[in-house]
Amino acid sequence: MFHPRSLQARLLALVLALVLGLWALSSLSTGLDARHELDELLDAHLAQAAALLVARQSGVPHEDGPSGHRELRPEAPSLHRYASKVAFQVFHEGQLVLRSANAPTTPLLPLSDAAGFRNVQREGRTWRVFATQGAEGDIRVLVGEQLQSRADILRAVLRGMLWPLLLALPLLALGLWWGVHRGMSPLRELGRQLRARSAAELQPLQLPAAPLEMQPLLEALNTLFARIQALMESERRFTADAAHELRTPIAAIRTQAQVALAAGEDEATRTHALQATLAGCDRASRLVEQLLTLARLETGRAPALQPLDLSALARQSLAEQVPRALQARQQLALDGADTPHLVKGDGTLLAALLRNLLDNALRYSPKGARIHLRLAREGGELLLCLEDSGPGLDDEALARLGERFFRQLGTGQDGSGLGWSIVRRIAAVHGARLAVDRSPALGGLRVRLQLPTSP
Repeated sequence: MFHPRSLQARLLALVLALVLGLWALSSLSTGLDARHELDELLDAHLAQAAALLVARQSGVPHEDGPSGHRELRPEAPSLHRYASKVAFQVFHEGQLVLRSANAPTTPLLPLSDAAGFRNVQREGRTWRVFATQGAEGDIRVLVGEQLQSRADILRAVLRGMLWPLLLALPLLALGLWWGVHRGMSPLRELGRQLRARSAAELQPLQLPAAPLEMQPLLEALNTLFARIQALMESERRFTADAAHELRTPIAAIRTQAQVALAAGEDEATRTHALQATLAGCDRASRLVEQLLTLARLETGRAPALQPLDLSALARQSLAEQVPRALQARQQLALDGADTPHLVKGDGTLLAALLRNLLDNALRYSPKGARIHLRLAREGGELLLCLEDSGPGLDDEALARLGERFFRQLGTGQDGSGLGWSIVRRIAAVHGARLAVDRSPALGGLRVRLQLPTSP
């Protein structure tokens, strides 16, 4: 099918096709109705003419000719331009006694036919004939009309009716084009505004005269602009924060490298500087990893959540932290992981969540501290609870927990301040509820994460 690229042309073609189709149907209906009414009218005319002839024959005496039959009267004069299309015959005892000038001398219909209307062929023409009995039983009246005359009259009637409509079609098409063109003006205005915008202009579109049909489009565009603006602000903030945070470990690495170069024959100083350089590299690597994880979460793309066993993930994450715990003589405990606990989630993100929680607990708890990780079912949810015996946080620090790059001062530990931001974002992605308070059992920090279970 033909589909114009222009919406205006498509609407105009559709409306014009509908108008032409309706015009053709109405013309056909009008023609059929006019033909029916014309046939009714002219058939009545034939019947009336026959009745007049019957009345004339019954009211006027005729003289007998030498043969004993009534004499044939003179032919009737032609008084109208359509008179040549109409003919009549009057028969008495089977003999033609009166006829019109254009009527043949032979009967238009067999005289033995019953009274009524018939269509007959005579001399290559089709006649509509009405036959009736006269006042006397031996009189037969036949009135006929050429059907061609009816067709001529019908064409004249339809020409007078339909030609004005046909001539009005161009004006109708012009009016439709103007109406559609005017109706499409809000779309053109929307395109003009979008073309005039720069890449940095993300404020909502304003079209006061926009029709109701365009409101969903405008709302969708404005929502898209808001999301793009939020994403761009997030990217700018991420770039600024990353540049600020990476400056410190890079400067430290550079300083330690300069100390190692200047150490000369002092092996102990060189070794200490190189170890500090490696520690700075590890810190920078950890910071970059945290920044990339946070950037992935802040893009707004929801990961595909699949059923996974959180017990196995918790055992693996805890096992990775055992060397650090042994080094600091800290005690790690895991309860409730002996049975599978299925949740719908992203394995990589949940592993990052557990790694950050355990890293914070180990980092900010003193030597010999206890860290307890527990899995349990509560109602229709899975509870992941992590407690430690560290110093915990005061109310002000708890309120700010989760702010990007926020770190508790005075701990003596290095870090990026991004771990809790990542934990909260991962919890939000999984539809989990996160709560942080003081541990009643161990006295330090307690983290409660409640996740929906998977069948």
